[in-house]
Order: sequence, then C-alpha cells, then structure tokens
Amino acid sequence: MKMSNVFSEKDFEILIATKDRSNFDFLMPMFPFEHFSNFNILIINQSKNKILSSDFESVKVINSTEKGLSKSRNKAIQNASKKICLITDDDVVFAENFRKDILLAFEIQEKADIITFNHQRIGALQPQKKWNSPFKHNSKTIWSVSSIEIAFKVAEIRKKNIAFDTNFGLGSFFETAEEFLFLKTALNQNRNVYFSPEIIVSHPEFSSGKDEGSDTLIYSRAALFYKLHGSFAYIWLAKYVFFLIRKKYIRFSEIGEKYKTGFAGIAKFREITQHKL
Repeated sequence: MKMSNVFSEKDFEILIATKDRSNFDFLMPMFPFEHFSNFNILIINQSKNKILSSDFESVKVINSTEKGLSKSRNKAIQNASKKICLITDDDVVFAENFRKDILLAFEIQEKADIITFNHQRIGALQPQKKWNSPFKHNSKTIWSVSSIEIAFKVAEIRKKNIAFDTNFGLGSFFETAEEFLFLKTALNQNRNVYFSPEIIVSHPEFSSGKDEGSDTLIYSRAALFYKLHGSFAYIWLAKYVFFLIRKKYIRFSEIGEKYKTGFAGIAKFREITQHKL
C-alpha cells in the first residue's frame, strides 16, 4: 500500500534545549555514529553572557537570555523549519537509526500529529517503557512520557497553538510535568497522539523530574493538581502523600512537612495565575 505521507531525511529537524554554550563540543557524544552536521538541528542556547554560533548550514542557533526549559521548547517550536520535529536535551545519546525510525512511524501512523517513542537509561538493560506495540495515547498513558521521546508535525502544533506551559519545567516555578501538560493540551485540542515502541535515544540515569518524595517534586505536583482539579487538589495531594508513604519514598513522620510543601505549591500557583485555571 502506498503511503500518502512519505517523509525524507530533509523533512526532519532536531530541537535541542541547552544553556551557557559557546561551542559545539556537547554535540559530539550525542551523535556517536556520524557527524551532527548530517542532521537538521535547531539549538536554543539560553545564556546571559555566552554566545553560540554555527558555521554549518544544517545547524541553526538561537541565543536567548530567557530562562526556563518550557520557554526554550516554545521558541524552538516557533522557529522550526522542517515538517517533523523531535524535542531533545543536550545530554542524550541518539540511537543509530533514530531518524529513520521516527520518519517511518509517521508514515505508518498517517493520522498522527504527535508520536512518542521509547528511551533507555544509559547503563540500564531495559527500556523505560514496557509497551512493545503502537497505540493511541489517552490522558492516562501520557503521564509516563518524557519530553525527549516526543516528535510531532510542527504545522499541526502551530495550527492549534499547542505550547509548553511556561509555569512548569526546569528553570520555572514548578520544575516538572511540562511534557504531560503539552500532551494533555494536544489531546484537549483533538490532536492524534500515538506511541511507537522504537528506542530512539539514551539518557543519563538521573532525571530531575523523577526524584520521588523530594520537596521540589511535591511542590510542583501540588501545583499541577490545582491546575487540573481546582480545589479538589487538596484531596489529590493527600492521596499523593499517602502513595509516597506506601512506596517508602517518605517517612510517616514527614507527612506534616510534605503537606506544607504541597500547600505552598498550590498557593504559588494561585498567586501567579490569579486563581485562573
């Protein structure tokens, strides 16, 4: 069967978020199998005092004094120039056939506006996701998606003004859940969001958004609960704290302290959004 949407390598662009860079040394380990200039790349370099410039036609750079991962992602989406874009960070290692796998997935899933893939922690034996077959995402399955797994048709994202919430993500008020909110916005806009099981990238073991039980995560999760559920956020916070106890991420004696942290996150969210949901 002939595919109606066949993509070539020139249709593919990698959107990299980084900060305080003045040279391309960080790109070398990201592409261990061939030179990075063989790929279309858009780099958003956030820095107050360091300028990154490119002599490669395929590598574009935007230097920005803004702070925050979500702002970086949004600027990349606004300035992307190819049909299919992949979001990524500056500390990943790409799989050898990642571009081919991503483009093929979009050819197979013709209706897909966004496809999320799988990744593997560096040194781990198993990929992060246990799913081994493609499926269409829903509001539950998107909880486990990492931003470095997300590829999309940029025209469809722009058409519906789908963007990252700049209150969430590293460098913002609440340092987690930006990818969940991005995908939830897409689902709310009736975009077709799919999963495809190919491992496209490896990432260091530590993930800033996965330190369960930390004050930073509880603070951010509580704010997310309020954004999603309004005043019911306090109930969701209670459920979350008891989940952390049950999983032994926090001690029973920490309940009061963790509740206070969550309440502070809700209060901050209400303050910066002026109670608007």
